[in-house]
Amino acid sequence: MRLTRSDPATVPAPPPGRYSHAVQVTSGPMLYVSGQIALGADGGIDAPGDMARQSEVVFSILERILAAHDASFADVVNVRTFVTDLGLLAEYAEVRGPFFGGGLPTSTTVEVPRLFHPDALLEVEVVAALPG
Repeated sequence: MRLTRSDPATVPAPPPGRYSHAVQVTSGPMLYVSGQIALGADGGIDAPGDMARQSEVVFSILERILAAHDASFADVVNVRTFVTDLGLLAEYAEVRGPFFGGGLPTSTTVEVPRLFHPDALLEVEVVAALPG
């Protein structure tokens, strides 16, 4: 197996369905994807003020970037998320969850005062172990 996900019994368990404490990559090239925001084709933010919709757009963009490299969310080993309001985290988590299924990456989520676009509520970057 190329990826081994683990939650050692020597540390508190992560919340169910949220993330893995560690993911070991045993072989293969890595893909580092820059942080993505919910930019629409017109260069504006899709759905200002709507965390669920912005999350859907961001994960759709990430999915297409991964696919362009013959990868999927099953290959993602780390997710780093920046949000402008942790109070909206449940909306983000509800959208994010189905993209990963059972193969949970390591994860960090941080609240920031703002992102580079004033209407962006979140920015998400990923690291994936490329198949093959």
